[in-house]
Amino acid sequence: MRLLLCTGNPGKLAELRKLLPSGMELLTLQGAGLPTDLPETGHTFAENALQKARFAFARTGLPCIADDSGLEVQALNGAPGVDTAFYAGPQKNDRANMAKLLHELEGTADRRARFRTVIAYVDSGGEHVFEGEVRGTITTELRGTNGFGYDPVFLPEMSDLTFAELDNVHKNAISHRGHAVWKLVRFLAER
Repeated sequence: MRLLLCTGNPGKLAELRKLLPSGMELLTLQGAGLPTDLPETGHTFAENALQKARFAFARTGLPCIADDSGLEVQALNGAPGVDTAFYAGPQKNDRANMAKLLHELEGTADRRARFRTVIAYVDSGGEHVFEGEVRGTITTELRGTNGFGYDPVFLPEMSDLTFAELDNVHKNAISHRGHAVWKLVRFLAER
């Protein structure tokens, strides 16, 4: 099965490649001749994921997988949410995003948060959405060097290690993206 992965984020691309079965032929946006920064103007993760998958499917006719993920912090009323990648500005800088988050949470006792992923799958048979979530807390400092994005400050409930301190196998087993991909793979296997 050939699938087009609709992401220009190298961290997401690497994770999705590891999570999806090896029997799937995975194409990149660049390999399909598409821009790596697809439109994301929705107000929800589902709207953004579907927008990217629809855009790529309309131009290639290939089955498309698009992911939109974000961090939602309780004390910040769900922020950064759909603006997770742009939290500190349009440059999508992970370090600046984490610095802003930690600054905004200084002195805050309630550090509960969750990571959410929505994966949209679009092909000639229709559109499908798969969601994954993991709850945890935001640390007071960066910990670990693995992963990407907010991984050094996110401590999942079922671990004493941040996502950035976990190896890829353990992170993928409990992550929001791992849960959503598992649902997608089960759906594809049942078709």
